[in-house]
Amino acid sequence: MLMTWPRIGSRCAMRARNKGTIEVANSYEDEPAALMGRRRSSALLLVFLLPFLNGCLVHTRRIQQAKMPAVVMTATAEDLVKEVNDRCQTIHSLSATVVFQATVGGPRKGKEKTYTSFNGYILLRKPESLRVIGLVPVLHTRAFDMASNGQTFKLWIPHENKVFEGPNTVTKQSPNTLENFRPNIFSDSLLINCIGRDDLVTLTSDTDTRIDPKTKQLMIQADYDLSIVRRKGDSQELIPERVIHFNRVDLRPYEEDIYDSEGAIQTEAIYGPDQTFGPVRFPGTITIKRPLEEYQIVITFQKLITNLNLTDDQFELKTPRGTIVKELH
Repeated sequence: MLMTWPRIGSRCAMRARNKGTIEVANSYEDEPAALMGRRRSSALLLVFLLPFLNGCLVHTRRIQQAKMPAVVMTATAEDLVKEVNDRCQTIHSLSATVVFQATVGGPRKGKEKTYTSFNGYILLRKPESLRVIGLVPVLHTRAFDMASNGQTFKLWIPHENKVFEGPNTVTKQSPNTLENFRPNIFSDSLLINCIGRDDLVTLTSDTDTRIDPKTKQLMIQADYDLSIVRRKGDSQELIPERVIHFNRVDLRPYEEDIYDSEGAIQTEAIYGPDQTFGPVRFPGTITIKRPLEEYQIVITFQKLITNLNLTDDQFELKTPRGTIVKELH
């Protein structure tokens, strides 16, 4: 019988001849049959294993080698908490001219729609006052107007002649995505909230590979993940509230994941590279993703002024006469 191992690459192939047995110099005529059987089995097993041991069945291909960044910084959890709080305390209010780009849909819906970008304005005053205005493309009339005093909000959609109003927190989910829309989608994402003294935090590190958009080089990105958690009642269970991701090149936060009460990611806020707006550095873009509802909003900042004196009336939306009002819960 002839057994042949196929040649792979430049590796050798191996053949076994002589009616399925291996020729050996010694004679085993005087040995017990069981021992001779074991020897033959071991020899045959060796024949089968040699191609694997010699690499005959291994195929090697070249891939792009990832590069480590020139600098990787180290920090403790305490250092990163201080970094978050320093950035948090720098800005108390802001007024911004922006461009919105909305995308709706995803794998569960089986389709995705990207809408034409449109201009708008954002006013924010801590702790929770917010005003967001979107303008119709070309016409520059109002597409929507949202205002919140931190407790309740109003959302006016002129082309539907409707105003939605209710509490800032959703108490009853609606199948209509628009009716679940709340101001905290913006307010929680625009600025990373401070970390309190009583908050529990954990710190882990991770690495990922990403393509550098400028050089197209595959880079290794080293991250820190700072988790803010709370204890569930008197139990040992810890419930995640948010996770802040830091790039270890500069220890700058580039993403925050915000969790709902069930432990699912409710909002992902992704922060683009910082730009200079007057005396402050602020992300040039913020991408807000809502994975459960399958939509995202990309906000590009064109103009930003911080720490203005904003008055209460700037966060009030008067319901136009004749508009249909729908109460949300």
